[in-house]
Amino acid sequence: MTALSLFSGGLDSMIAVKLIRDMGIDVVALNINIGFGGRKDVSDIMRSRAKSAGASFRSIDVREEYIQKILFNPVHGYGKNFNPCIDCHGYMFRIAKEMMDEYGASFIFTGEVLGQRPMSQRSDALKMVSRLANDSDEKLIVRPLSAKLMEATTPELNGWIDREKLLDISGRGRERQLALASQYGWEDYESPGGGCLLTDINYSARIREHIAHDEFTVSDADLLKFGRHFRLPDGAKLIVGREESDNEALKAVNSDKFTHIAIPLIGPFVLLSNDATKSDKELACKIAITYARNTKGEEYNLSINDEVFVAKAFENKTDAHKYLA
Repeated sequence: MTALSLFSGGLDSMIAVKLIRDMGIDVVALNINIGFGGRKDVSDIMRSRAKSAGASFRSIDVREEYIQKILFNPVHGYGKNFNPCIDCHGYMFRIAKEMMDEYGASFIFTGEVLGQRPMSQRSDALKMVSRLANDSDEKLIVRPLSAKLMEATTPELNGWIDREKLLDISGRGRERQLALASQYGWEDYESPGGGCLLTDINYSARIREHIAHDEFTVSDADLLKFGRHFRLPDGAKLIVGREESDNEALKAVNSDKFTHIAIPLIGPFVLLSNDATKSDKELACKIAITYARNTKGEEYNLSINDEVFVAKAFENKTDAHKYLA
């Protein structure tokens, strides 16, 4: 028998895989990539953690569909920030259900813990998730870490898995999970939650600022993760890298909305909206050179495509701060 696991790479999802795998069931760990899991590509790390727990691993890229169908139109609203957790979880389970035939899977499970998250892991919220996933009748979704505190599911009732070997964990405490990690000899795991950027107040503010001026795309979701963001007077967006790793991350994003500002100094990687006015381009160059290793009062030639602009830095960086988005 085979089961599909929604897999974040966190400790709870690893324990869930281990519990089901120890019952002799093959497990495919699915990471549903919605584009907001973090600022780094951790697919190799998740693959390693899935292997440690006994599962094979697959990542599913649903970023475009998620933005179009879920992010801005959640049936059950948002949490404290821009996180549509209930709709998001229901969406992920629905995708997993659609993949069951591909793997010959009999059921789906997850590392969710009852009461661990205030919005999406309340008892009533879990029922909402099941309805969104079209699982209210079939009851094919198992939550091994809290199963004994919940109604028995079809896999338990049919004897596919042993309910007595499932757990009764609830709340935000991690003592039992950490004890199990020690028992299994695991040292590489993350805290619950995994750091979804949609729960981050600053990233959420960037989304709101962005959609007030422009439509939102997959590349925008990536660009908002890095650098300093400025909104210039005529509406152009300016993105200035903070450090080398930030610069490299911005260079890796493929966006047809932005063009690179070439700086003749050691400094940040800088992107500017393609449709920027001449006035915004001049200001962008001034801000860009301000964050480079400039000489006070000296003028520099900066290039935007085939145009050359002469700019010198603000006397104080705080003069540029008023344009921060």
